[in-house]
Amino acid sequence: MKILSYVRWLAVLGLIVSPVGPLAAQEKDGQPEPATEQADQDDAAQEDEDGEDGDAADDKDSDAADSAEEAKSEDEAEPGTNGTVVLEGLNNPCGVAIQPETGEVFVADSGNYQVVRLVDGKAEPVITDFPKDVYGKGPKVNIGPLGLLFLDKNTLVVGGGGLPDGEELLRVYKLPEDGKAIKADAMQDSFGLAETEEIKGEGNFYALAATPNQLFVTCNGDDTKGWVSSATIDGTKVTDYKRYLATKEATEVDAPVGITVSSEGYLVVGQMGEINVPGDSLLTFYDINDGGKMLLNLKTGLHDICAVAYSKRNQMYVLDYAWADPTQGGLFQILEDNDSETGMRTKKIMSLDKPTAMAFDADGSLYITVLGEAEDANSKGQLIHVTKDAGL
Repeated sequence: MKILSYVRWLAVLGLIVSPVGPLAAQEKDGQPEPATEQADQDDAAQEDEDGEDGDAADDKDSDAADSAEEAKSEDEAEPGTNGTVVLEGLNNPCGVAIQPETGEVFVADSGNYQVVRLVDGKAEPVITDFPKDVYGKGPKVNIGPLGLLFLDKNTLVVGGGGLPDGEELLRVYKLPEDGKAIKADAMQDSFGLAETEEIKGEGNFYALAATPNQLFVTCNGDDTKGWVSSATIDGTKVTDYKRYLATKEATEVDAPVGITVSSEGYLVVGQMGEINVPGDSLLTFYDINDGGKMLLNLKTGLHDICAVAYSKRNQMYVLDYAWADPTQGGLFQILEDNDSETGMRTKKIMSLDKPTAMAFDADGSLYITVLGEAEDANSKGQLIHVTKDAGL
């Protein structure tokens, strides 16, 4: 696909930071607009008429270019952004969500097999005693609950990671109004994706995203398929949980992990790739209204994308875990670049030690979970807060 085609798609999907109207006006169906004989005559006459005004026109063009560049730079977040640690003592945190109405921050404290909320700088248990498992062959990570998503103030969907593939559960909870902790088996509903004669069982429901009527979950069970699953949402009722997109077959790259829905309603999936292969992560866009048709598949040059989110300014950000070299991990902004092959580039905003998940709150602040220092399948995990003043 040509660069202009990429840029046009990025504009449609709300990914880039500056308009591409001039490009669209110059290109039709991939070809420049042909000039007519009358147009040539008009151009010649206009050149004679405007000759003496050429310098003024050049000045205007220069001013317009400067204004466009200034507008573009205003959309770019500043590198070196700092975050504040607001919660410590987590163990392999793998999910974060903001509770509607209250704005409280919930975290999947995966290696401690619980979901907690941030209260006065401390972790308050919300759901405890999730099943336990160990992910990976080296390094290994103790895991329990993974992705989190609120359907309303008291309805929380939790992606499981503590059971064998095929037995794993997507759980729906009604949280008590009094805020008391409940056990993991006290879910209102639960769903699995069992093995069939032709398809392996699914597990590790890592990240969740939703439209008003559809839920999407990245799965890390059948590595030959790389499934994104989906369910129907009717108010706070979840039904019809099933396999939806075989992303490995579509992209030929492993492991859907990060996921979000753009403001235009497109499904955006961060394809992590192989953890021992540098720079193979993808960003892939799918049309939910056309059976999950793949619209755009971008090579990012990042190592292991594990989270994707749009800020309140509709700017796209991703987290790169960078398994092979965690010093390269961090928060990255996705930006337009007409000179690149894909029409985009990444900009590192802050370095992070093995980031795993993120969520923006209603004010535009960002919360990020990081594993941090890890040993013997456990970690000194943290929750990091980036204030709205960072201008993400």
